[in-house]
Amino acid sequence: MPIDLSTRPFTAVLMGGPSSEREVSLRSGHSVAEALRSAGLPVAEVEVGRDGSFELPAETQVAFVALHGQFGEDGQIQALLEARGIPHTGSSPAASANAFDKSRSKPILAAAGVPTAPYQLLRRGAPAARELPLPLVVKPTRQGSSVGVSRVFREEDWAPALSAAFAYDETILAETFIPGRELTVPVIASDPMPVVEIVAPNDNYDYDTKYSEDPATAAKHLIPAPLDEATTARAQSAALAAYRALGITGMGRVDMRLRPDGGLYVLELNNIPGLTPVSLVPDAARAVGWTFPDLCLRILSQARNFAAEA
Repeated sequence: MPIDLSTRPFTAVLMGGPSSEREVSLRSGHSVAEALRSAGLPVAEVEVGRDGSFELPAETQVAFVALHGQFGEDGQIQALLEARGIPHTGSSPAASANAFDKSRSKPILAAAGVPTAPYQLLRRGAPAARELPLPLVVKPTRQGSSVGVSRVFREEDWAPALSAAFAYDETILAETFIPGRELTVPVIASDPMPVVEIVAPNDNYDYDTKYSEDPATAAKHLIPAPLDEATTARAQSAALAAYRALGITGMGRVDMRLRPDGGLYVLELNNIPGLTPVSLVPDAARAVGWTFPDLCLRILSQARNFAAEA
């Protein structure tokens, strides 16, 4: 069952780790730790090493996982925490792995009737003809923050895109490029939050525009997204459907694209979304009147010991 925050549990905020998103994770973790301290909780900041090693203080009662990408979102650290009997924020190891690995999540979403773009999986060393026409988006199946992602509009860009993605993973995903508007919907404790529209320079929401703190180069977040009520409801419904299909608990952020003709397509679910000062989920929380400590407390309140409940 969820943890009781009235007991002021000693919380270890885990950050860093071995993934390509280490620096962003450190920023998220420091922000979360500061927020929880401001709410009166005893907190330790635990930096996970590049080799995945970490030491929890002996008094740790719950872990707030603020690791993005591999080792943080793929179920590995969740399994290690459960082996130590430590409740943690976010989802179970199995649900985390399913959400993080696009070769798993895409079939699950499709089987659940969640609208998602046509795709093809490609494996290193196993030549396969391209099955989908351009334009396409090529990405590693187990990365986040747009790492290794390319848009392919011309035939001559296909091979470089494959090389860029295979630099990060043995299996990569090529999916139909969906023209239109970039939307995302955070879900906290099974409740969809306001739809956010992301307006990025040159319509390319890449790593730099995601984390830039320079107004001239950073993506803009429109909250709530300027949509009609029916489209807003469809986006929130699709986000919740993805969240449930993948077995996510506690928190998640569902990214999607809205075509000019109104077609809505879920791209992926981030099961440990960014919690930096420029991140999307904190912005959506502010739009509904939550402070950043409020958001962190709500996420922490959903922490569970999944192994004990199994």
